[in-house]
Amino acid sequence: TAGIKKDIEKLYEAVPQLVNVFKIKEKIGEGTFSSVYLATAQLQTGYEEKMALKHLIPTSHPLRIAAELQCLTVAGGQDNVMGVKYCFRKNDHVVIVMPYLEHESFLDILTSLSFEEVREYMFNLFKALRRIHHFGIVHRDVKPSNFLYNRQLKKYALVDFGLAQGTPDTKIELLKTAYSGDQQGSCSQNNPILSLGNRVSVSDTAPRQIAQQSASKAVDRRSSSSSKAQIKQERGAKEDSVHHSVQRSVFGERNFNVYSSTYQENSNTKLIKQSKIIDVSTRKLVTKKKIISTKTVSNGAARKAASACPLNLPCDCYATDRVCSICLSRRQQVAPRAGTPGFRAPEVLTKCPTQTTAIDMWSAGIVFLSLLSGRYPFFKASDDLTALAQIMTVRGSRETIQAARTFGKSVVCTQVVPSQNLRALCEKLRGTNSGCTRSQGEVPSGSENNSPLPVAADKPCAPEMLGKQVQHLKSFQEGDHALEMNSMDMKGWDQVPDEAYDLLDKLLDLNPATRITAKEALLHPFFKDMKL
Repeated sequence: TAGIKKDIEKLYEAVPQLVNVFKIKEKIGEGTFSSVYLATAQLQTGYEEKMALKHLIPTSHPLRIAAELQCLTVAGGQDNVMGVKYCFRKNDHVVIVMPYLEHESFLDILTSLSFEEVREYMFNLFKALRRIHHFGIVHRDVKPSNFLYNRQLKKYALVDFGLAQGTPDTKIELLKTAYSGDQQGSCSQNNPILSLGNRVSVSDTAPRQIAQQSASKAVDRRSSSSSKAQIKQERGAKEDSVHHSVQRSVFGERNFNVYSSTYQENSNTKLIKQSKIIDVSTRKLVTKKKIISTKTVSNGAARKAASACPLNLPCDCYATDRVCSICLSRRQQVAPRAGTPGFRAPEVLTKCPTQTTAIDMWSAGIVFLSLLSGRYPFFKASDDLTALAQIMTVRGSRETIQAARTFGKSVVCTQVVPSQNLRALCEKLRGTNSGCTRSQGEVPSGSENNSPLPVAADKPCAPEMLGKQVQHLKSFQEGDHALEMNSMDMKGWDQVPDEAYDLLDKLLDLNPATRITAKEALLHPFFKDMKL
């Protein structure tokens, strides 16, 4: 189209070095932070090689760009992790050049995949995750559009490390900087070399020079810059927006009321509407737009007055339409939540500050859930609490509440929702019935523990429902849109082994501390005859 042609012309103007090397054919992807183009490079041998050119938006933080490059150069190039060949920069425009892998759209092939293809897909995804997790990289945005799949060649590639973070012991130097920078706003003095393939080496000094050009003006704005970077991450990736227009989602938007908060053993719980979150440990009520208060003083004035309040005073605004000065004096809860809606783990949705590589394994579990059920996207929610409620309808409200306690969070739901049997759920949605029965003594796919766990039983007041009436999510039970399967060609879907659902259960473990790792997943009986 004319719009894409204009974008290609602008890219040539922004990074003129590309003109003599690449012939850009078309735009093949566009996300929140970058655009991807298909190009051909004329090699000295006369052969034309296809390349993928990722043009990062000019407002990307230089450190974030350098960290993404280092992830690609250190961990990429093997075990189904995308590598990098070149990197070009002109002023604030950066283009990363990677090998091009022709791939299918996940939504287009979802219903035609055989069970064996699904098994191979997940095995190769875990190989990629094992590779990056070995280097202490948390991808944060694992989803089908970031795991390229060439069905004919059986090739795979995990891409897009734009949101990646490092674990505390990460081997990626610039993610160490990013890790400490996210927490403390500091920058590393190290200047590691990024080795781009076997052909080019470039220092991360180059992207840093972008920042140094305005360093003299930005010294007093560093804190605001880091907050903008945080806001930008919190928007999440939007590359699946095209697929969302053709919805196969299991869930709608109507839901029961649920909220989460930091958990303390002897603290009082507050009531809150679905669009609000209460930080119980700090007694701070936060809405999407403003602090609720019956007083007509400004927030600034209220906080100034509140700053003199001792922090150990008990709160007296519980279950009222105001926020007391004690609550205003406390710090707001902050935690990383970058990623794509529908794929975020419970610890991300509840703003757990300590997030590990386990969040990638949860996302992989959601991908597996879509493959087994034939539904994509499986979850769709407009906000984090609705997303958490939808997870409860599959994994159970009691189980979710119990798991949240293990990482210091209190989740309160207006009613008890039982967990689903994963086999029964997926077969209902896919329209198959394997007739397989679970062998005695095997771990069930969904929790069947019926021991009572009252909601907010340790709180002085049980929560009451605010706003809309409680709504059940029954779309996944009705089976109105179950996929039609040809009985003569089931492609293995009538013989899905119990091991598949056991692995799914371990991937969708609500407790990140006990959730299966990529290394463990590759050794799971589900892959017993596959070569590592």
